[in-house]
Amino acid sequence: MADLITKWATEVAESELAAELPRRWAHTQGVAERATEVRGLLGEHSALLVAAATLHDIGYAPRLAVTGFHPLDGARFLRDEHGADERLVRLVANHSFALLEAEERGLRDELASEFPLLEEPLLVDALVYCDMTTTPDGARTSAPERIAEIISRYGADSVVGRFIRRAAPEILSSVERVEAALAAQPR
Repeated sequence: MADLITKWATEVAESELAAELPRRWAHTQGVAERATEVRGLLGEHSALLVAAATLHDIGYAPRLAVTGFHPLDGARFLRDEHGADERLVRLVANHSFALLEAEERGLRDELASEFPLLEEPLLVDALVYCDMTTTPDGARTSAPERIAEIISRYGADSVVGRFIRRAAPEILSSVERVEAALAAQPR
């Protein structure tokens, strides 16, 4: 079953991103690779983490960009076109503190009512860790470097720049919690 969801997620993400957005596809593959590396922290939820990591940026696909806010567009696509698992859809909708960006865009109520946050802190933190330790090209990076790269790419005063600066403390805390959990694992 776990292999089926990750295989399905990879097929969906590749079909939507690889040809049209190759750099986004490279990032997606890197995030999925990080998820595979930390899956031991999640036990029975490891396949859900890998699937969410693989699908987290699906909403950037041009044909899916309805609102222009990729977490919301991606979650709606997964729910409406694929009938995806509710927990998976909620993880995609809320990845990397998307609620703060939704607020910047005037979409907070819409996102929060349609896709409530999951009450599974380690799973949510693990997805933040995977996304925020992966460059746009799929390579490994630190969370502070990733935050700086996002600000540099979008501009400090852009919607994304404002969001990422607001979210930075929460992102760094999530990454620290995952790194601590990884360090505590028996070798």
